Amino acid sequence: MKYKGYESVVEFDDEAEIFHGEIINIRDVVTFQGKSVEELKQAFQDSVDDYLEFCQQRGEEPDKPFSGKFMVRINPQLHKVIALRAKQEGKSLNSWIEQQLSESIV
Repeated sequence: MKYKGYESVVEFDDEAEIFHGEIINIRDVVTFQGKSVEELKQAFQDSVDDYLEFCQQRGEEPDKPFSGKFMVRINPQLHKVIALRAKQEGKSLNSWIEQQLSESIV
């Protein structure tokens, strides 16, 4: 599910007969639960809203959903090799790395 840029993962506990979920695209831990799909969706939205309100009350910036940017430190020789490979394939270093990462998780 998605709401205000936040995404969740949901599981069903067949023993407790309840859905439970967690927001996955932030570092903070925000969870929710519901007995029906409708209740689960509402609990997710309420949890996001409560999280944002809680952060505001504390004067803190809430974790923002992942931006798509991250810093990676690698060996300079590896950096050179992949930069050359990207150039040979007519791609930017970023697009080449994104393609390689995408292919590695399929």
